[in-house]
Amino acid sequence: MRSPASTVFAVSLLVTALAGCVTSDRAGPSGVPAGSTDNCATAQVKIFFDFSNASPARCVIDGMREFTLVFGPEHIPPINPSPWYAFRYEASADGPVTVRLAYLEAEHRYTPKLTRGGAISILPVSVAVDRRSATVSVPAGSGIVSAQPIIDARHYAEFANRMTREFGGKRLDLGYSLDGNPIQAMRFGEDQAPQLIVILGRQHPPEVTGSYALEPFLEELARALNRNPQLRARYQILAVPLLNPDGVDHGHWRANRGGVDLNRDWGPFTQPETRAVRDWMASHAALTRPLAMIDFHSTGQNLFYVQGDEASDANTRFLDAWLTGKEQVFEDYAFTIQKRNANPGSGTSKNWFFQCFAIPAYTYEVGDDAEQSGTETAARILARDFLTALPELDRSDAGTPKATGQTCTNGVV
Repeated sequence: MRSPASTVFAVSLLVTALAGCVTSDRAGPSGVPAGSTDNCATAQVKIFFDFSNASPARCVIDGMREFTLVFGPEHIPPINPSPWYAFRYEASADGPVTVRLAYLEAEHRYTPKLTRGGAISILPVSVAVDRRSATVSVPAGSGIVSAQPIIDARHYAEFANRMTREFGGKRLDLGYSLDGNPIQAMRFGEDQAPQLIVILGRQHPPEVTGSYALEPFLEELARALNRNPQLRARYQILAVPLLNPDGVDHGHWRANRGGVDLNRDWGPFTQPETRAVRDWMASHAALTRPLAMIDFHSTGQNLFYVQGDEASDANTRFLDAWLTGKEQVFEDYAFTIQKRNANPGSGTSKNWFFQCFAIPAYTYEVGDDAEQSGTETAARILARDFLTALPELDRSDAGTPKATGQTCTNGVV
């Protein structure tokens, strides 16, 4: 068995070498491999990184049933570190396996989940005092250990198929990622509907719980438009539930395949994923104008980032009609509302959509440990309330591009 001192030394060597050491043809921008990396094994345990969503990692064998896995960001320094990890294992029935999760440039954030036989359970974990590592005990057998339940591109494709089949929407490929994956979207409502609602999700790969809210939220909107001809003649929806397919596939913390945080690329538009949304909007600008944008994310608690004192009267009426006073209404989904003025040039979707179109552009943040059922229930009710609040914006000039000096979308990009 390797001593703690020798493990620390080995890990320090890995830290030094990680960015420049590539053993996979799926290397990320900083040289850290994406997807399959160092599978490692003893006579009793095998650990693999050979599946979609698996983490770029390095593995140190500390003993027959003891391992240290080192996870690093795809670019340094990471913005708001979200240290994702995911690996699968096979272990003989000789007792538990000890796995130490060591993070570069980050602290422990996500509680380990074990997926086996279709069931997901929480694993016991001991977090180091400095939070730069955590130790988890994995039961014998086989399974996948991950920071959050794995929701991959296949899931989103199946979701889109069901949504368009049930609610009469259309599937669209807005463009392609650097890996050649389609930027898949759904469109609901009449093509000539004059007002556009934009729904975005999974800009940041680990933020899985945002999908717990996005999917039922979108389902309620699509169902309402499908049932009500007046609604679908007035509103159309462009939904992109998986904006960062490469980052999700490669197990990234924040960025796409180009090493760029997509939620810092609205305005610069250096990456194909954000350009795909912008270009679609530009090509349809003669027919429809943005009315509202909701971007689904995850963070430490349930909250909504909304416009600050810069919001117009119509924006304020919409916020009051939709969210204000409901913070404690849901038994399993309490949330807060945080008002923040736009920060021009920051590159977030919230800021770009507001700066360009003066519309409510909100970030819908779901807590990392939010309970799925309560999240879904709240999202369905909030979606219905969202539709009820939209007429507050119909009487405003929301969606009319502002002369802000930014590169906006109104037929000229």
